[in-house]
Amino acid sequence: MTTVETPAYVPGHGLLTGRTAVITAAAGAGIGGATARRFLEEGARVLISDAHGRRLKEYEAELARDFPGAVAAVPCDVTDEAQVRALFETAVSEHGRLDVVVNNAGLGGTSPLVDMTDEQWSRVLDVTLNGTFRCTRAALRLMRDSGGGGVGNGGGGVIVNNASVVGWRAQAGQAHYAAAKAGVMALTRCAALEAAEYGVRVNAVSPSLAMHPHLVKVTTPELLEELTAREAFGRYAEPWEVANVIVFLASGYSSYMTGEVVSVSSQHA
Repeated sequence: MTTVETPAYVPGHGLLTGRTAVITAAAGAGIGGATARRFLEEGARVLISDAHGRRLKEYEAELARDFPGAVAAVPCDVTDEAQVRALFETAVSEHGRLDVVVNNAGLGGTSPLVDMTDEQWSRVLDVTLNGTFRCTRAALRLMRDSGGGGVGNGGGGVIVNNASVVGWRAQAGQAHYAAAKAGVMALTRCAALEAAEYGVRVNAVSPSLAMHPHLVKVTTPELLEELTAREAFGRYAEPWEVANVIVFLASGYSSYMTGEVVSVSSQHA
């Protein structure tokens, strides 16, 4: 297979100017960190969160050097309802508004189903699916109570969830993660129907293989090679390429899209 080279990084175009966003699991590595940077480049004010406090503060400092006054950080474990509520209340109390939420927090792992423990199953679902539910619920309550759409924005709130192609297709050793991501897709579609009356759009991205340092640590070279070989372009995605699609879904360019799961890959149902 011929490998298509990674395209040049796209500069910001002010697509999110004046909007306030909350992004979970955004402590630097991977899609969450890339999304935070892309949002800032597009003019948003960004509140990043993560369960890893040290890495979160380090990434906040890095982003603040490039975007002074536009980024803040709040540690948040999405399995803890009190922390989730505090995260969204902080966004509104500090910025007076909540326009965009990116639910990126997720937990993977590999285990044959016959060897998988209840704890392994429950932990992956609690972070990946239940965490997305908790954050979506918290965001929608604020957006609903504001009288429609983004808090302080008079409408047009957006929620973007991070699903995965394994929510569509099977992969050995991924029963818990695939079930959680399929649940995120279903949650996205149901939430979109309910959120429409508040003027809020809810969509999801479904990446396949986006390379980052943490993935390299937890995945064998053989599996990474196999997964890369499945890609139409013969290469993995850069996290910022997924972030670009999230920017599109968060922006006015997708104003009539809701309840959609967008494959950022050639792999789909």
